[in-house]
Amino acid sequence: MGKKYIIGVDGGSQSTKVVIFDLEGNIVCQGRRNLKPMHLPAPGVVEHPGDDLWDSLKAAGRQAMQRFPGNRGDIVGLGLCTIRCCRALLKEDGTLAAPVISWMDLRLSRPYEHKDPQVRYVTATTGYITHRLTGEFNDTAANYEGQWPIDKDTWRWSEDPKVLARYNLPREMLFELLPPAAIAGYVTKEAAAATGFPAGIPVVTTANDKAVEALGAGLLPGPSALISLGTYITAMVQGQENIKEAAHFFTNLAAVPYQYLYESGGIRRGMWTISWIKELLGDEVALKADARGITPENYLNEIASKVPAGSEGLMTVLEWLAPPEKPYKKGLMIGFDARHGAAHIFRSILEGIALTMKNHLDALCRELNLDLERIIISGGGSSGDLFMQIFADVFGLPAFRNVVNDSAGLGSALCAALALGLYGDYREAVAGMVRVRDVFEPCEAHHQLYRQMNEQVYRHITGYTDAILKRSHSLFG
Repeated sequence: MGKKYIIGVDGGSQSTKVVIFDLEGNIVCQGRRNLKPMHLPAPGVVEHPGDDLWDSLKAAGRQAMQRFPGNRGDIVGLGLCTIRCCRALLKEDGTLAAPVISWMDLRLSRPYEHKDPQVRYVTATTGYITHRLTGEFNDTAANYEGQWPIDKDTWRWSEDPKVLARYNLPREMLFELLPPAAIAGYVTKEAAAATGFPAGIPVVTTANDKAVEALGAGLLPGPSALISLGTYITAMVQGQENIKEAAHFFTNLAAVPYQYLYESGGIRRGMWTISWIKELLGDEVALKADARGITPENYLNEIASKVPAGSEGLMTVLEWLAPPEKPYKKGLMIGFDARHGAAHIFRSILEGIALTMKNHLDALCRELNLDLERIIISGGGSSGDLFMQIFADVFGLPAFRNVVNDSAGLGSALCAALALGLYGDYREAVAGMVRVRDVFEPCEAHHQLYRQMNEQVYRHITGYTDAILKRSHSLFG
């Protein structure tokens, strides 16, 4: 048998990526298409314009397939992962009746309201894209979080009429549920013509995007946590029990059937803040980076690495997007004096992210009575050595970075490999496809400084600033 390949689809909040892997988890080629800016027609309404999720997949798929150097007949399957916590309203034929509702839309905090008679099906983004690829009305059970009548113990739709009525979603409007790593259908000739994917290959279910990322990062039950650096930054550990009442985390369905992810509090618009500060600093950073022949991100990392740990007292609170229940929340930078410049600001944001996630993970681990031995960092932000070292120093733990650090695509491919019987179980698949690139060991002196900074100052800041921000919100919103 010749070499075989798997397509991993990673549909994120900012782009759709299509990555083709071999069975050892090596990236062979990839395609990417950025999503369009969100459509914001009214306060609280956030939509993906037009048919952007499908259009971006078509473009990314064609790009990846054009770059594929091998025999198309050696591509044996496709694993599909798309954005979680969204809602797609479909017509009878499976096309969109309205733009896909983003996870940032306030309507998703409420049960579905049936206002449009065209709507025949209500599904997640995974269900919608699965249908576009296969023509089937199947979806993964592990991408239904929030206002859905799902039983998280059985991974099936609830059969309780009261539950169905509460969410206003009759069973006939819902897709069939499958576990992760199951074949949902096969790429149709029409979808193949649109995307470039080989017709007839199986399309395999995965889970919600954070769970798929966790799997692709190699997170399995044990004393490890994953910190996912995305538009939404969160942390996760994996376990066996559906914990329904928790104070400092919520239980999410994992990409391993009948296992669960315990997900901490997070940072909304987390890595977006890095892009924001880069653009805010403007041409000076871009010109200096260009003169050095490096990217603006690498230039900022280079100058920030020369700033002492703690940014000489400059601290950043990451609240650039307030949660719906606390609309007064705002981002803060506190502690400026004449020592501080662009490098301090950049490092302070990195430290603020790490300290915030340390506090969220500490609360989660206390509740689970779990002692962590290591952290895994995934997402584009893990490419920076400075950020990795800051995480190791803040947590006082080894920080692992994988060869494939944008791991949702790899998690998708891993699910496909399991569905096709190319690996025997999840641990074997992780061992075969996920590889550690390097490990950052903590500096004890920096860890002690961050510990004191956090315990004495950082974690108390919002206790003092929330009151004044509430007054400001009444004036400025």
